Amino acid sequence: MEFRQLESLVAIADTGSISRAAVAVNLAQPSLSRQIALLEEELGQRLLVRTGRGVALTSAGEAFIVHARAILDTSRRASDELRDMSDNPSGRVTVGMPPRVALGMSVPLIQGFRKRFPRAVITVLEGLSLALRESLVTGKLDMALMFDPLPSPQLAYEPLMRERLLLVAPPHSKLPARVALTALGNYAMVLPNAPNAIRGLLDQILAPRGITLEVLAEVGAVQTVLALVAEGMGCTIVPESALASSSVGEKLSRASIGPPAIWNTLVLATPLARPGTLLTRETAQLLRQIDFRKGLPARH
Repeated sequence: MEFRQLESLVAIADTGSISRAAVAVNLAQPSLSRQIALLEEELGQRLLVRTGRGVALTSAGEAFIVHARAILDTSRRASDELRDMSDNPSGRVTVGMPPRVALGMSVPLIQGFRKRFPRAVITVLEGLSLALRESLVTGKLDMALMFDPLPSPQLAYEPLMRERLLLVAPPHSKLPARVALTALGNYAMVLPNAPNAIRGLLDQILAPRGITLEVLAEVGAVQTVLALVAEGMGCTIVPESALASSSVGEKLSRASIGPPAIWNTLVLATPLARPGTLLTRETAQLLRQIDFRKGLPARH
């Protein structure tokens, strides 16, 4: 059993495609297929099956992929520990963050990382908090920034900042300066659809109080929500930084919520099972020093 075979299997599992996996591991497709065939021959089990949408793991593949990831992770950690013996290590750090955070944070993060570690590589992957949490648990990420993640026995959370949520209405709407929680049900809403950190937070705060929102429409991205609000389709509830990153944010009416106010929390999440390296420790420190809201584009 060779590391190349394990890397090939993990790449196929992650991408669901032979062609995309071949690109990911820098192998020609016939060579990649040969690696899998040799691995299946050694294990005496079919690990993959073709489907109408690509390639999927068999039940044997699902069982083996856990061990494959663990072996590759152990190998990587051993290499990282050796590289840590240098003050200027090589290697790679992969950081996940929501798109809105990445918009304001990626430039200063990468600049700071390149200055500190000119021989190393940093990768920033964008995604919703729920997807980032799963990627962190499965070892695809070294750390992630997430909004209000669900508890996990596999992850450590460090709160970095809090931000108030606002009621946002179409341009020229007459909103009071502050809207009580109980009054939120009076406004027709366009909201992100679940799973979404903002939607989950609203459900967590409002449901125990018996407050039900009138939801007209649900869409996937906060920026799409704001575009619909700008067209007069309804109101929404978002953090102020979401308005700052939107081209229509300045046009929209807004009001504070509460008491009590609704706060979302940005946390730095790291896996408990993997010890930190010099690269990951220094990257985490960079993340603690950057306020993503300062890097958001000015509203027009």
